Amino acid sequence: MKMYDVVVIGSGTSGQTAAFDLIKKGLQVAVIENSDRPGGTCALAGCQPKKWFYEAAEAIAKARHLEGKGIEAVPKGNWAQVLEQKQQFTDSIPEGTIDNFQKAGIEFIAGAAKFLNHDTLSVDGKNIKATYFVIATGAKPMQLPIKGIEHVITSDEFLDLNVLPNSILFIGGGFISFEFAHFAARLGPSDQRLVILEVSDRPLGAFDAEMVALLVAASKDEGIDVKSSVDIQSIKKHAEGFVVQTAQAGSFETDLVVHGAGRVPNLTGLGLDAAGIEYTKPGIVVDQWMRTSNQRVFAVGDCAATIQLARVADMEAHVAAASILAELDIGQPVTIDYRAVPAILFTYPQLAMVGQTEDALKQDGQTYHKSFAQNLSWPTYKRVGLKHAAYKILADANNQILGAHILSDNATGLINTIKQAMLHNATVDELYQQSIVSPYPARESDLSYMLQPICRRSP
Repeated sequence: MKMYDVVVIGSGTSGQTAAFDLIKKGLQVAVIENSDRPGGTCALAGCQPKKWFYEAAEAIAKARHLEGKGIEAVPKGNWAQVLEQKQQFTDSIPEGTIDNFQKAGIEFIAGAAKFLNHDTLSVDGKNIKATYFVIATGAKPMQLPIKGIEHVITSDEFLDLNVLPNSILFIGGGFISFEFAHFAARLGPSDQRLVILEVSDRPLGAFDAEMVALLVAASKDEGIDVKSSVDIQSIKKHAEGFVVQTAQAGSFETDLVVHGAGRVPNLTGLGLDAAGIEYTKPGIVVDQWMRTSNQRVFAVGDCAATIQLARVADMEAHVAAASILAELDIGQPVTIDYRAVPAILFTYPQLAMVGQTEDALKQDGQTYHKSFAQNLSWPTYKRVGLKHAAYKILADANNQILGAHILSDNATGLINTIKQAMLHNATVDELYQQSIVSPYPARESDLSYMLQPICRRSP
């Protein structure tokens, strides 16, 4: 029976991060992967590949907004060309992932891992022991109890479509549906019909409700119809496409139905009970060092009951590796700070948030004050013809930022600046003073306008 210092289950971004941290310290490390395409969702069908479509869609969206304001001919999107560029990137990921492991001295094992007990795995019938394990199996599309669900394609399959049809219906009003609908609105046929159906009373439940309503309005201007409180009863295939029957909104005829209702932790077949590993619907239960209820086992990334974001997964992997090294007296333990984790929706305009929403503060009875404005007419937005820009910044009685929400182009840069201020406990006034001397005029310099209404001292 083979014995390792650490076995990592999963070859995605968090699994790779943990494995490389540990091999650098001289440990004997193996990575197990069940998929025939090692590399993980982020690299193969998520964060990275979707950006190929976003960049092209953003360029077209900006050109459309500037039509008649200096742009005479709006470019036409070519989905197939973007697909080709994306595939040139993703095609090399599986082989490159294995090659990088081997060059680093990490043993790569192909197969399905299952815990037999607290310290032993079975991989396709072969037993493997380790002093420590790191579970990094990611997430998978959630199962939907809808009759005819077999007719639906996943988000992975959407990003591999050779051509976009004239009409697309997205199930679920989350990240996947909104981003992909915005890609299709710019890269698909000019007469395309795009519909998002959400079962809850509003889409994008993790985001601030008021900001989501503004994004829905911006989406409608681009031909994306978002409907909430809709229960899908069935999906039927016919000669020319599909009919989606709902309980509240009648039926929808469409050429394609896409599963955009979110992902759940991928824990299938791992034998967690045999290893004494506690888990719930949100994922594997972990402590601040990413340790599970089995002291030998750590869990990181989307399979853990934390936040499903790639960069969070990477940081959790660093924390898990540091915890293992600390137990071996060759490192210091660290923890992860979740209070200022930004979330970005790559629509156009982008929707970004960090910290708490206004509804959450109200529910908690938290005293707060805010700066909010919509349909911004600042020169930075007039120049690019962006009509739906908005922001909301929430601060507590000590004038420290509780949450920030940005609907804009380059919302990623703005929200990251605010994230850093929150991590360093900077007040609104301190961030305002720092923002005055920014590259001007730019989105970053606009931050001072957003902060000024809630500054305590006169600017």
